[in-house]
This record gives sequence, structure tokens and C-alpha cells, in this order.
Amino acid sequence: MFEILSPVGSPKGLSAPMDGGCDAVYLGGKAFGARAMAHNFSDKELEGAVGNAHDRGVKVYVTVNTLIKQDEMADAVSFVRFLSDIGADAVLVQDLGLLKSIARYDISKHASTQMQIHSLDGLRWCAENGLDRAVLARELTMDDLSRIVPESPIDTEVFIQGGMCYCMSGGCYMSAYINGLSGNRGQCQRPCRSRYSMNGGSGLLTSMTDLEAVPYVKELERLGVRSLKIEGRAKKPVYAYLTAKIYSMVRDGRKGPELDEAIEQLRIVFNRGTSPGYLEGVQPIIQPMFSDSRGLRLCDVWIRNSMMPGTIEHIGPGDRIMVCNGLDVEGVFTVKGNTDVKLPFKVKDGTYEIRKVSSPEIRTISEKYEDAPQLNGHTARKKVDMRLKRRKVVPRKPELSFYVSDLETLEAALPYADRVYFDNPVLVEKAAGRCGDVEFVRMLPRFDALGEYGHDGSPVMISNPGQYLSCRDAPRVYASNVMNIFNPYAVPDVFQTTLSIELSGEEMKEFMMLSEGRFEAMVFGRLEVMFTREPSLGVGVMTDEKGRTFHAYRDALGFTRIQNSSDLDITPDIDVLGSYGIASAGLDLRNRPPELAEAVGEMCQHPDQEKHDRLFDLCGRRTMQSIWLRGVR
Repeated sequence: MFEILSPVGSPKGLSAPMDGGCDAVYLGGKAFGARAMAHNFSDKELEGAVGNAHDRGVKVYVTVNTLIKQDEMADAVSFVRFLSDIGADAVLVQDLGLLKSIARYDISKHASTQMQIHSLDGLRWCAENGLDRAVLARELTMDDLSRIVPESPIDTEVFIQGGMCYCMSGGCYMSAYINGLSGNRGQCQRPCRSRYSMNGGSGLLTSMTDLEAVPYVKELERLGVRSLKIEGRAKKPVYAYLTAKIYSMVRDGRKGPELDEAIEQLRIVFNRGTSPGYLEGVQPIIQPMFSDSRGLRLCDVWIRNSMMPGTIEHIGPGDRIMVCNGLDVEGVFTVKGNTDVKLPFKVKDGTYEIRKVSSPEIRTISEKYEDAPQLNGHTARKKVDMRLKRRKVVPRKPELSFYVSDLETLEAALPYADRVYFDNPVLVEKAAGRCGDVEFVRMLPRFDALGEYGHDGSPVMISNPGQYLSCRDAPRVYASNVMNIFNPYAVPDVFQTTLSIELSGEEMKEFMMLSEGRFEAMVFGRLEVMFTREPSLGVGVMTDEKGRTFHAYRDALGFTRIQNSSDLDITPDIDVLGSYGIASAGLDLRNRPPELAEAVGEMCQHPDQEKHDRLFDLCGRRTMQSIWLRGVR
């Protein structure tokens, strides 16, 4: 059956999407969910919610879709075991270590969109690793989906409504690098909804419209998509009710005034601009004016002496009206009658935009969900033992691995490099021919929906599970930091694994005492904090309201990459990393000048204060070590 899947952010909101007609809901517990800001469910409430939903013929999927620290894994696995015991229908997972650790539990497992599944090879990898469904990346177009979904060996789930991240989900590190709050651990501070200035302009340069794809429902059904997913666990219950109602009506072929009214009500309840996202193709989908909900735009009116006409079409008694002057909100008030309205706040005479943000009908719906249903359970969690055996660490002198994307920087790096990761498929053959005895590793594109870039018999660096499957017969496979290897349980069977860039030095040390294999740690560079298919952003330097700068460039395949405001620089601590057993130091010089590559190489090979001072100068006298020192929440 073709499924409408709705969000539930709190016990109060449980009934709303079911009343709207959804077939399944997804919700989270008090930990390990990617929406930590939602109210979420206690264990007793979860058990009660599962029983309540099942009584109504609705399935319940529970999110355990964050990266898991080593000392949290036992609790996370215990939680999944509890979910299996109470009869939850599925668990959503991002962390590869958690996926391995819960294989023995009899509960359906779904790959979160944070797992970056966007190709047929990714879906095949999911099938081989015990996943029954994958939530596909939002970046896929209908053309991409038409080539992937019909051949999928497992169920597929596609977002149809709600907020969209600017960066590919699972690959955004900006929140972590700005303030130590990791989006991959449910703590996203929404940096893509912030204001930036760039190339003489300013605005919400990375703030996406919300996805609204009603016209694509039947086409997705024909492709064989199993589930249509509505985003919104942080939104109000009335939103969940209306979206479930709209999409279940469209799925069932119901049209007419009731559907039109529900769509209008939804745009009143939450509206910051809508589009069909990437489903319609790769095109601009940024809404740069405001990132909060502004309701439904009605018209422009002339206001004089703080009086506005009370006979405007679509406005009646009890409606909540927002008065806007450009991007500024002058105020919000409730209409009392049909005569001219005296605003309860003063505005200058002039033309203002009028928007409806609520109505008596919407408040009537909302009032139904002011009280939570009784949700009680009695099942206790059972503890599990996830202790790993410590090993004796063998100190190493870390090799130097340079990440480069152009030939000039490559030439500058070669005298110092043990290997080169080359991130430019257009120049890859020329680059390979210049490396001589230095190991050359081809970096595969982070996004490759149609599997156009595989290995050619030479070493490769992979960034997602699909590439892990397609390249397993390559002579050497390197896993990039984008694989988000965050704990020892997650280590893939490859030649070398780059640790997550969200781990602290102490966490790396603990990781190495519990792990076998070769590992790399990122030591230097303006690390990549966002990667997007959205084409609007230009090339240049984005500056946020606190003066932090982020360098944006377009790669050879047309994807936009945003680098962190400051260079990570732990080059003075390379020997410390070596004492942990780290085999390789990652030096990210992509989109950077040759002289910087030379300075980094000199500092790493023959460190002294003078070389470090030169390196610091070339970095604009601004570097960072915060995550190395403190990690992320």
C-alpha cells in the first residue's frame, strides 16, 4: 500500500495526523533523535503511543537517527531493543555502528536520509546490510528517481512536504563548527536560515523554500515509491493534521473545495514560500526574504491613522492578521468585526502587506490537540553490554595526505605528500600522471545519483554507502570524513578510514584504543561544512552577522561547496595524533593556493615556531582548534 507518513513532535500531537488520514507516523524518544528541539516521548509515552496508533491501524516508526558516541552506544542499543519489545514498527537509523549493533533485534530498520542514500548502489547496500527501507536524499529529481526506484531491492521513502536543508542531509557541519552543536546529533542551530552578505548583496542566501509537491503524488506512486514523508516534528499539531489530510486526499483521488480549503489553511498555518524542491529539476529554490512563517499573503492595503479597511476579501471576524512593511513585521492583531479596523499598534501612513496567520477554523482544529492523550506503558528497558576490548596502541609517525582539486596546488604538495586525494573528475587523468611515486587516490563525487563515477582499477576515496558497495573490489578504498565514522562500531572494511571531523582529540584517543585498522584524522584546512545541489549561490565569501566568513565555490560538476570560516590547524599536535596510533594526517588544500600547500608541508615535515608563524599568516591569522579540544554536543 502507498503510505502517507506524518510527523509527531509530542504526545499532544499524536492524534492530529491520524485524524488527518495518515497511514504511519514517525516520532522520537528523549535521546538519539535528529529533532532534539521537539518535545518528544518518554519510554512510557512511546509504549502508549504505539498501542494507541495500532488501535487505529497506524504504524509507528521511531527515530534513532543521530551519530552515537562510543559511551552512548549501549544506551542506544538498549533503546532499540526496547522499541522492538513494545512493538514499534520500525526504527530510523543514521549511525553505521548502531546499524551493525542492532542487527539481531526483530524490528524493521529504515535508513534515515542522514545516511545519504541517493543511488541504486546505495539501495543495494541497504538491502545487504539489513535495512528494509531507505529515506532517499531530497536532492534527487524525478528523473533520478525514475531510474532508481523501480530497480530498488527495498522500499523507498521520499519527502513530499516540509522544510528542506540547504546542505545534503548528513553532510552538514556548519552548526558544529560555529558553536559546537552538531546537526548530526540533533542540535542543528539552523545556520542555513541565517543572514549573510556576499558579493555586494545580503539576505537569506541559503534559506530554502519549503517543499510542497502535491502534483507529484500520483507520479511517485506509479514509480513504486512506498512512502511519502511529511517533514515537521518541530511544527504544531494542526500542521500535521492538515498535511496528512491533504496528501491522503490526493493519494485517494479526492478533489474539490474541501481539498482546496485544506491547502489554503495549511498555507496560513505555516508558510515561508513553497516549491516542488528538486523533484522538478535542479533549479533555484531559495527564498531569501524571511525564514520564519508569514502565513498567507492576501493583498496590499493603504493604512492611514493606523486604520485599515475591514471589508477586505478573505478576512473576517476572528482572523489573525499580520501587517508587514517590506521584510519587517509591524504587528499582528485579531479582527473583531467587518467595519474599518483600528490597529492596536501605530504605523506610519502608507501601503502595507496584509497576511493571514490564523483563523477561527484553524483555532478550532488546534484546540482539539491542546491536551495529550493518556499514553502509558509498563515495559522496562533491558541493559545490553557493548563493551569493546582495549588494545595496545602502536605509536606511528603519521603520513601526510593532501586533499587538492587543481594542478598547481598538486605540484606544490607533491614534495611533502605520501598520498594525494584528488577531488576534480575533470582533471583526474592529468593529475594522476604527475604524481610519480606519490600514491594517487581519486575522490569520488559526494553525490552521484546515477553511478557515473566508479573506480577504474586505482585507489579511490568514498563518501557514502553506495560507493562502499560499488568500489569494494578496488585495490584500495579510503573512507572520507563524510562517511561520519563516529564510533568504533562503525568502522567499514576499507584500507583506511578518516574519522569524523566532529570528534575531539580525547574522543579520537579513546576510539583508537578500541579499534583495529588504519585511521586518518583531519589536521589542517578550511574544512567543507556544506555541500549542496542548489544552484543559486555565487562564488565568493559569505559573511554572517557576526563577521564570520565562509568561502563558497562551485566544483567541476556544478555542486556548491562552502568551507569553514577558519582553518583547522592542529599541525603542532601531529605527534600527539601519532601517539594515539593515527596513521595519516589529512591536509585539506582544496580550492587553496599553492603557497599554502607548501607552508603546510614544511610545517608538518620539519615543525618549528617560525614555520608555524608563516602558516598562521597565510591563514589570515585566524585558525581554530575548538572541536579538537572540546568535541560537539
